[in-house]
Amino acid sequence: MARLFGTDGIRGVANVDLKPTLAYALGRATAHLLAAGRGPIVLGQDTRRSGDMLAAAIVAGATSMGVDVHRAGVLPTPGLAHLAGTGAFAAGIVVSASHNPADDNGLKVLDRRGIKLDDAVEDELDTLIWSADELASPTNAGIGRDIDARHLVEEYVAHRVDLARRSRNHLRVVVDCANGSGYGVAARIIGESGARVTTIHDRPDGVNINRECGATHPESLAAAVAEAGADVGFALDGDADRCVAVDERGRVVDGDRLIGLIALDRLERSALAGCTVVVSVLSNGGLAAAVQDAGGQIVRTPVGDKYILDAMLVSGAGLGGEKSGHVIVAEHANAGDGIVTALEVLGILARRGRRLSELVDTIPLYPQQQRSVRVRHKDQWDADSLLTAAVRAAEAELMPGGRVLVRPSGTEPVLRIMVEGEDESVVSSLADGLAALATERLNQPA
Repeated sequence: MARLFGTDGIRGVANVDLKPTLAYALGRATAHLLAAGRGPIVLGQDTRRSGDMLAAAIVAGATSMGVDVHRAGVLPTPGLAHLAGTGAFAAGIVVSASHNPADDNGLKVLDRRGIKLDDAVEDELDTLIWSADELASPTNAGIGRDIDARHLVEEYVAHRVDLARRSRNHLRVVVDCANGSGYGVAARIIGESGARVTTIHDRPDGVNINRECGATHPESLAAAVAEAGADVGFALDGDADRCVAVDERGRVVDGDRLIGLIALDRLERSALAGCTVVVSVLSNGGLAAAVQDAGGQIVRTPVGDKYILDAMLVSGAGLGGEKSGHVIVAEHANAGDGIVTALEVLGILARRGRRLSELVDTIPLYPQQQRSVRVRHKDQWDADSLLTAAVRAAEAELMPGGRVLVRPSGTEPVLRIMVEGEDESVVSSLADGLAALATERLNQPA
């Protein structure tokens, strides 16, 4: 059987790939493996219309195993991680497909620390899901309860408000809520820093989450910052665990530069645990060079925030993240939180008294191009001698500072190709050539 869990939980088109029956089975399996006799489960969701349906199925599954479920309702994924890690719950489940389109949805399971499960535990859960109907079930008196716990959102807000009040500033800020789960809390929290906050894309209707807005589409935020004459803009994604920024000139500042900005500030203040930053293999070499030049260390991991956090825990690093805008500040959270990222940046701007454009220009990035190629044989790419020879030739042409990264997608029939080097035109040409060759070589009939 195919493994259900990808790099970030179980994902699929809601009610097509991701049916209520699967959510029900996940509820039963999670209750059995993580919660039975250990405590209740806390459950949250984003603003997709399918969220209510899938959350109801999870509740039915978990309560059928005798486990109470506390439904926190709509809140950011990092908010659910915060609640799951308070010690009151045996596990947490988030119904969200993050930055994906509205038709998609996803199921993420967190342990009692509020941390995504290790691969080995996911494998156990995966096996149990397939046989969930065979698990023993209690009769009426032993069935769990469905508990309205929407008030728990305020516990998350209070925690982040305390952080906001330590990031005092008087800046004009625009926040793009992506019509997602940050719409009800982002402005409240960021406003407590003293910032004058305007929000856009803060009217979710169940189908407009991430639609031409948010961290994956920051163009409207750039326009709003320019129109308002704001100092900075922040774009969250659908579940508010990512953040990209827009400077006062309307230029997009991606996750790599935000990580660099936070890292350099903390290194200068001797406030970066382990003097170490954890990034994925996709993060720009310019970021790595800037951190290392400032006396810090870089650790690289596979793509996925769970691997970033694992490496942070092992290395004692105080900061980690991905170029997508998923940033983990260990001092404040055990998960990426776009609102925390925004507060970190606001604190830096206030302390430095400089504009965001000036600060991020101290972190020059190398030209980098990525291509996503739909192929039939993504996992066999390195068995094709012509393609692997072309990758080696590209690496030789990019030397000494360039690199090529080829990796199969964990969720789609796609091969992802990243090329990085000093010359933009060479990088672009090599990326196009490798993508064309992969299309030709990896779409042969089986």
